[in-house]
Amino acid sequence: MIAVFAVLCTMLATAGAVTAFAAARGAIPPRPKDPSSTDLWKKAVDNLRRTPRRTLLRVGGGIGLGLVMTYLLRWPILLVLVPAAVIGLPRLLADPPTEDVRLLESLDRWVRGMLAQMSTGKSIADALRLSARQSPPLLAEPLAVLVRRLDDRWTTPQALYAMADELHSPDSDAVLAALVLSAQRGGTGASVTLHALADSIHDQLRALREIEAERAKPRVVVRQVTGITVVTLLGFMVLSPEFFAPYGTPIGQLVLTVLLSAYVLAVWAMRRMTLPRSRARILRPLT
Repeated sequence: MIAVFAVLCTMLATAGAVTAFAAARGAIPPRPKDPSSTDLWKKAVDNLRRTPRRTLLRVGGGIGLGLVMTYLLRWPILLVLVPAAVIGLPRLLADPPTEDVRLLESLDRWVRGMLAQMSTGKSIADALRLSARQSPPLLAEPLAVLVRRLDDRWTTPQALYAMADELHSPDSDAVLAALVLSAQRGGTGASVTLHALADSIHDQLRALREIEAERAKPRVVVRQVTGITVVTLLGFMVLSPEFFAPYGTPIGQLVLTVLLSAYVLAVWAMRRMTLPRSRARILRPLT
């Protein structure tokens, strides 16, 4: 009877964890003030359709694997631990997005395009308009908005300041601040400034790529160690199940939970150490 009660409690905890995950992913919409059941169902279905298929398969696979392992080993705690590991561990071990590198690459391409326009005698405003036609994908929308602002009689510094606020990056601030200064001086020295900016971005981009390569090394090692450990433990469970018999007791399952939580905490701390630190912007937001 106690075992059945423990299994029911674990299943309720699993359902709560899955519901919380679905809510975090947007699959469960917030309750409106006066909703109809049809609207709620439609919104839930729409949000589920927008959820990546890989995520849904991972959630379903984690729950299914947890049920199978719980049935085979009779460990109720696996109903929670296995789905949590299948869903969360790949995200924890994955490489973080390299937004800084992508932005620097786009800025490098954009600055060199601006430099080509400025070398033909174009003003900064005209060069900005022309650069928006062949801009990098990451800067296409901000540059299109900048051109519309220039067409709406915004001054060039005002439009550049607004673009800096939208990009919200110290790297883009350095480029746009130099363009603001050149525009305020009537374009004097703009070509020299853009040459210096292009060289600076190139050097910074090369250094950032080397740093990201060094940061990726510990993540690769942790992924390898985790994979080897999981395969080894599964092998022991199949070939020598009596080795894990103590973990089938309530105290053993509590110890197992503590050990796995400590490992996840260590991996999370390692990931935090490999993430780039946030930097302060050099341009103040427009008020």
